[in-house]
Amino acid sequence: MVIISALNIFSTTPAIPAAKHISLAPVNFLFSKPAVAEEAAFNFADEALPLNDKKVDFKLKKSIAKHRYKAVQSNVLHAKADKMFPIIEPILRAYGIPEDFKYVPLVESGLREGTSPKGARGVWQFMPGTARTYGLRVNRKVDDRLNLRKSTIAACKYIKELYQEFDSWTLAAAAYNNGSVKLERSIRKQNEDNYFRMSLNRETGSYVYKLIAMKEIITNPEKYGYKDYYSYNQLQLPEFLVAYNN
Repeated sequence: MVIISALNIFSTTPAIPAAKHISLAPVNFLFSKPAVAEEAAFNFADEALPLNDKKVDFKLKKSIAKHRYKAVQSNVLHAKADKMFPIIEPILRAYGIPEDFKYVPLVESGLREGTSPKGARGVWQFMPGTARTYGLRVNRKVDDRLNLRKSTIAACKYIKELYQEFDSWTLAAAAYNNGSVKLERSIRKQNEDNYFRMSLNRETGSYVYKLIAMKEIITNPEKYGYKDYYSYNQLQLPEFLVAYNN
């Protein structure tokens, strides 16, 4: 019986399920619903937060709460992301900068445009001197800080130098906000080089938390009360499907 059963098994042609018909939705529709995904651990540029630290957990939850739809009452952040990310992302990849830095312009420029009281301008909020250092023209006739592609390239060069100095993407982000000299001074004074364990001024001390909060609400909009957001951040079709639809 065992031999007969074995022969029957190996002589049987396996049943192959029929391929399901895939209906491709056009990629240029206005609104979309996000795919349900398991919540990943909070991190910035793959550098994890020590959420077992009550202080860190509190600061992160506070930052996320400030960016919920109930607090912001606007889809402007998502609209900005849809406009800027397709330009910013490939430039970040070309310079080897983690994709999470694409949230810097959303935190820097936020819901407002224009020049800061200190003179920083553009979505990357470059000061005139720093902008010129990294190849941007800033004069009465031309201000490359307002050019998204050029300013993103300059930002990548700057961020790369900061990473080479601090060997940490979170510290590079903090230095982008506060300046490398001030951050280096804080590291020496505190004998501590973990951003989440350092005591920094209010703006810099909350900066990376804001970036992570921005990442969270842009990636999971419905979870935080956002509706009718544009499709780009939620619809990432494979290239061959995009080409097919076009």
